[in-house]
Amino acid sequence: MRKKLSTAIATTVLVGVLTGCGGSDDGKIEFFQNKSEAVDTFDALIEKFHEENPDLEFQIEQNHVPEADTALRSRLTQDDVPDIMGINGDATYGDLADSGTLHDFSEDDLITNVQDSYVDMINQLAGKDTPNGVPYATNANTVLYNKDKFAEMNLEIPRTWDEFLDVVETIEEHDETPFFHTYGDAWTAMVAFNALAANIEGDDFAEERLAEDTTFAERHPEVAEKMIELRDMADNDVFGTDYDRGNAAFAEGGSVMYIQGNWAIGQITEANPDINVGAFALPATNDVDQNRLVSGVDTVLTISGSSEHKEEALMFIEFLLEEENAQYYIDAEKQFSAVEGVLQEDPTVEDLSVHFEEGSITSFPDHYYPSGMQIENLVQEFLINGDVDEFLQVLDEEWDKVTSR
Repeated sequence: MRKKLSTAIATTVLVGVLTGCGGSDDGKIEFFQNKSEAVDTFDALIEKFHEENPDLEFQIEQNHVPEADTALRSRLTQDDVPDIMGINGDATYGDLADSGTLHDFSEDDLITNVQDSYVDMINQLAGKDTPNGVPYATNANTVLYNKDKFAEMNLEIPRTWDEFLDVVETIEEHDETPFFHTYGDAWTAMVAFNALAANIEGDDFAEERLAEDTTFAERHPEVAEKMIELRDMADNDVFGTDYDRGNAAFAEGGSVMYIQGNWAIGQITEANPDINVGAFALPATNDVDQNRLVSGVDTVLTISGSSEHKEEALMFIEFLLEEENAQYYIDAEKQFSAVEGVLQEDPTVEDLSVHFEEGSITSFPDHYYPSGMQIENLVQEFLINGDVDEFLQVLDEEWDKVTSR
């Protein structure tokens, strides 16, 4: 499927401009990464790397900026590719890998340290058999919940959509707030959208949409309608609130549940070490067997194929993949690891283990949409105006526009 998608988006800004090299000649090697939550964790690992290697003649310098994906794409158009990158395993990675910009890891021993299933996942994004990155951390798209408040209200984790609505109703009956939304950051609405779309639209949607065998208008009305229901379960200024404020509000008890991925748990527990957090998969339907956990590669480590500092970059990635360091990362970020033998046993995510044990997992639908759609902005605009028919029409028009370029 990716081959077709790559062909369809071949005229995006990535093509034809990706032969340059970032970095510098002053002994500093840039590590560009896109996760605001992980800045301190990577700083600690970089410090440890240099402590263990005091004689190195170069310095790894982390670079994280707001709207990192947009910033990265802008730099690529200027022939300015960072030496080392830690980015999501999504369409941006797929475009980069497909364009030939990144190092080919197929002959490196590094790739043998990670689980094959995640290597297959990033290869599928790029539509090729050779990995251009090393999967590092994996994630889970979840509903975070306050375990103590669930216990006080005798609530259990819902397994169907109707059970989920009952939980919301019970919370409201106790004069508590079900959710605190953060749609001021458009991407945060995609957590719910992906959970609903993955389990309602089916795994073959993107492939069938590309073949023009279906449309958003045909397959997504239920997704859109449930997005509106979820929007209305919060009473804060949802479009005036950003991700960081949402994490802080949930940590402070501003809501009983919070639709976010497991990647937010570290920041939440840092804000309030006493909060008792759990996580479950949003039940999108009333068929228990149809409700799966959305999971994907949260961080792919990769380097520029034309970097002048490739040897040093590979040395740093090898350090990050060491079992002790990979464990440190997932413990700090409450993530799951793609590194063989590195396990997540934190109680905050213990409720998700059943999905990994049963294999009831699916990937993020939007990772297979043409990245030029800017799907997160379309979803945000829809949540503001609430017009389902118009939203579905816009999705189909934007898909056709991007894939026809």
